[in-house]
Amino acid sequence: MPLSRIVTLIVGLIVILAMSLWLIDSLSRLYWQLSYSPLLGNLLLLLLVVLIGGLVAAFVYYVLVLQTGEKRSRQGRRRVTPAQIPAAKSDAASSTIQAVRQQVSQIQDEVTRQALLSRSREIEANLARGEIQVVVFGTGSAGKTSLVNAIMGRMVGQVNAPMGTTTVGETYCLRLKGLERKILITDTPGILEAGVAGTEREQLARELATAADLLLFVVDNDLRRSEYEPLRGLAEIGKRSLLILNKTDLYTDENKEVILARLRERVRGFIATNDVVAISANPQSAQLETGELYEPEPDIVPLLRRMAAVLRAEGEDLIADNILLQSLRLGEEARKLIDAQRRRQADKIVERFQWIGAGVVSVTPLPVVDLLATAAVNAQMVVEIGRVYGCELNMERGRELALSLAKTIASLGIVKGAIQLVSTALQLNVATFVIGRAIQGVTAAYLTRIAGKSFIEYFRHDQDWGDGGMTEVVQRQFQMNRRDEFIKAFIQEAIAKVVKPLQDRVEAVEQDEEVP
Repeated sequence: MPLSRIVTLIVGLIVILAMSLWLIDSLSRLYWQLSYSPLLGNLLLLLLVVLIGGLVAAFVYYVLVLQTGEKRSRQGRRRVTPAQIPAAKSDAASSTIQAVRQQVSQIQDEVTRQALLSRSREIEANLARGEIQVVVFGTGSAGKTSLVNAIMGRMVGQVNAPMGTTTVGETYCLRLKGLERKILITDTPGILEAGVAGTEREQLARELATAADLLLFVVDNDLRRSEYEPLRGLAEIGKRSLLILNKTDLYTDENKEVILARLRERVRGFIATNDVVAISANPQSAQLETGELYEPEPDIVPLLRRMAAVLRAEGEDLIADNILLQSLRLGEEARKLIDAQRRRQADKIVERFQWIGAGVVSVTPLPVVDLLATAAVNAQMVVEIGRVYGCELNMERGRELALSLAKTIASLGIVKGAIQLVSTALQLNVATFVIGRAIQGVTAAYLTRIAGKSFIEYFRHDQDWGDGGMTEVVQRQFQMNRRDEFIKAFIQEAIAKVVKPLQDRVEAVEQDEEVP
């Protein structure tokens, strides 16, 4: 009992005692005055005792019962106040979702755009509901379904089943004392199963695990590398995990402690020691000496206690962090889709300009080979690539960028390297009489490609060449576009679009000259 309440009780009793003494003295005088009637005197004395006793009882009841009840009532009213996700994280998640929708609106593929918008609405709905998503994850033989059964206290799935029984994510609702939020527990398909179907189920399990607020990773022995890697990967993206050693009824106490120690050592750094828990979700039955079959109760109390402690202490932050993570991941997926969409558009621009440049140069050969670098870069191409990436450039700025990159190409000796590559390839595929004129045209196309690809990287990174500058970007593109498989395909296309038309033109001119 609090000290203040004890003091109040003592002071109150003293006051009541003093008042009682005064009342007794007053009534005693009245009693003697009524001594001629013993019945009236006894009634008066009884009334006095009842009055004093009632006064004391009323005071004690008020101090010890009513005030305690009011305090509990106030606490109860405070407890039923809905829990709130941290405002800063909630606002960040909402802002991210809005930004994602703006990104998604730029995606041209209707099916993809609608799918991403649907996922953004799901994330927003989860933010509003605030349910705690707990996902049970692990191999098919680790006893995940048995664990869910034991947690729920009733059969919700087939136990003692072969690997692959749980083929879709099955979700069940759970309430924990002292936790206002609803807990949704999802049993996932097993990982590391053989075959195409097993791979598909594992992909589903990983997607469900990625969306979890809290992950229960179930094993039945020491961690294998194939189990460690997904567990570590999920921890790296921010998943809060409990590592559950199941089937401990199959081990001696000594062996169980050895395995627990190994598990804690392996996950040290990304899972806390007290988050590695030993349980027996579906212990094996045993036959007694009497011949009766003994069915042990599941031993999952350590897990329930740890899970309840984590959810009570971190539940709100887990929800907010997960929603923010899902929003950021969706935004990153949208960004990648938009980037791929832009690259396809920009690649088409580069391909168009490389063959335009090749045609011009093959018809009008340049007197100085070094000028091929300048001829290969077209200012209009730079402007159009910039427009794909939302950057509006005028022709003057396009020419500045084109000239700068052309000088870099020339200074790196890429022109000479390109001529050697093209010459060698053409000599193996083209008649000698047109090789001379074809080399410059195809080389111009090749250099235009390198320049265009370099500008795509420049605009992809918000008009930034990166730490290595323009030189590093150009060298990287040259190395990527000199591989044998690319050169073979490029030369075949060049023959069709540059060499063959040039050959036809030369033959036509020769025929005209032969006409008398």
